[in-house]
Amino acid sequence: MSNSSSGEMAESVDRSWPETRAGDELTLLWGFLDFLRATAVNKVAGLTRAEAAGCPFPASPEMNALGIIRHLTAVERWWLTIVGGGSDLPDLWGDTSDHDHLFRLGKEQSPAELVAAYQEEWRISRDALAGMSADDAVRRPGEDKTVRWVLTHLVQETARHVGHLDVLREFADGEVGE
Repeated sequence: MSNSSSGEMAESVDRSWPETRAGDELTLLWGFLDFLRATAVNKVAGLTRAEAAGCPFPASPEMNALGIIRHLTAVERWWLTIVGGGSDLPDLWGDTSDHDHLFRLGKEQSPAELVAAYQEEWRISRDALAGMSADDAVRRPGEDKTVRWVLTHLVQETARHVGHLDVLREFADGEVGE
């Protein structure tokens, strides 16, 4: 890991596998999502801003670890809070014609700040779906999906990006692992 002031770097979080005998489907889905969320955070923990904002892939010149955290935050807001929970909070996508805009970082955004925003979105998402069952229809008008669908979608979306983060972390400082 790099040496930098810890106020700028994100700190690692505890992570544990979901219950192997979860009592119900939503417990299992939330458990896998929480595991993947913690993994995403831990992939940027301890990196300087420069390391976490690095774009090592010539074919994807905007892809960086902090941009992925911003993307995952927007995904949580859209699918769980707005679509699933029917919230009128603003979406975080911004300019949807520019698919890379979330990966372009302002100079003021530190890993710690972006991770904190991501973690706050976890709370908002849980609150938005509180009391709903897996079979419940999402609350956003015009959507033909269930809570099961949006949570499963978030698990696969987060897992895919954790794979990207794993490679980006290795490029940043050589760190590998789960």
